[in-house]
Order: sequence, then structure tokens, then C-alpha cells
Amino acid sequence: MTTTVIDLIRHGEPEGGQMFRGSKDDPLSPVGWQQMEAAVHGHDHWDAIVSSPMTRCRLFAEQLSQKRRIPLHIEDDLREIGFGDWEGLTSRQVQERYGDHLSRFWQDPINSNPPGGEAITDFYQRVTLGFDRWQDKLASQRILVVCHGGVIRMVLANVLGIPLEKSFAGFSVPYACRSRIQVDQSEFGTFRSLVSHQP
Repeated sequence: MTTTVIDLIRHGEPEGGQMFRGSKDDPLSPVGWQQMEAAVHGHDHWDAIVSSPMTRCRLFAEQLSQKRRIPLHIEDDLREIGFGDWEGLTSRQVQERYGDHLSRFWQDPINSNPPGGEAITDFYQRVTLGFDRWQDKLASQRILVVCHGGVIRMVLANVLGIPLEKSFAGFSVPYACRSRIQVDQSEFGTFRSLVSHQP
């Protein structure tokens, strides 16, 4: 039996505040840095860090890697979903311009994709591939994954068997939220469980 512990943490508040950011590469605001520093404790122990390449994740991951002398790996497949024409808009602006499309997206992202946005099925596939890649490469270690709200939702949907169309409505994933997944592997197979989710 081998056990792998994976902590996922969403980035803190980026400069510009709440908006559909996706591939818009804003850095953390001063508040966002404070949120991330408060979310990581002195007793936390990790053997490796895996980060999204986006600035709002990567810069904190680089700092933590250097401070604690932990290897850092950048995984492109763990970047946020692309929101297409909604990029850079607040929820209110999306509602004003696109009517009830936003509420339909939250309720059923498979059939209500943002115009020009990444399909949720493609997003789910690349996130799970990226996550599984590092789960296998770093098996039996304690791993910190610094990523995005959408990425965490995809991972939790996969681990818990949540239907993809409900994946955006099932969990609150605020800034600097932490989730822990435990992966137990034995001759009988692999069992993954959600140990904690701290919004």
C-alpha cells in the first residue's frame, strides 16, 4: 500500500478583483498575497509543489518553493478554463450583456458554454490528465497543487463522481480555499477520497 496526499489551494485575489479571468494573466493583489500566506501554515509539509503556469499561481508557488526548498513543477494542463468573450468581465457585466446565459452556465456548463470559450468537456479532460500525471509521478509523496477554482472543481468532480454538468454548482471554492485528496494504491487498485474541503 502506498499513500499520496495532495493539497489543492486556489490562488488568492488577483489585481482587478472578481471577474472572469480564465487566461487573463493578472498577478495577485496585495490582499491576494496575504490570503495565500495565511492559508499556508508552518506545520504544513510537502515534498513537491505543482503549479499552474498562470502568474496568480506561479509566483506564489515559486516563492514557497524557494523558501522551503521544495521542488517546483509547472503544469500547463492545470491552467484555468478559457472564458472566451467573458474574459475580463464581471458577473454583472456578463448578465447585462448576455442575459441569463451566466445562470445557465452555472447550472449546466456543458450546454451553456461562454461564447468563444473552452468546452467544459475539453477542460475536464486536460485537467484530469494533468492531475493524474503528477499523482503518478509523485506517488507516495505529499504534494501541494497551486491552481484555480475551475481546476479544483474538475478534480473534485472526478474524485467524487460528480456529473460534469453539476461540477460548477456543487462546491464553493473561494480565494485561497484548500482541499485535500488522499490516494491509496494497493494490489487491489487505486482509491481516491476527499479528506477535507475548507472554503
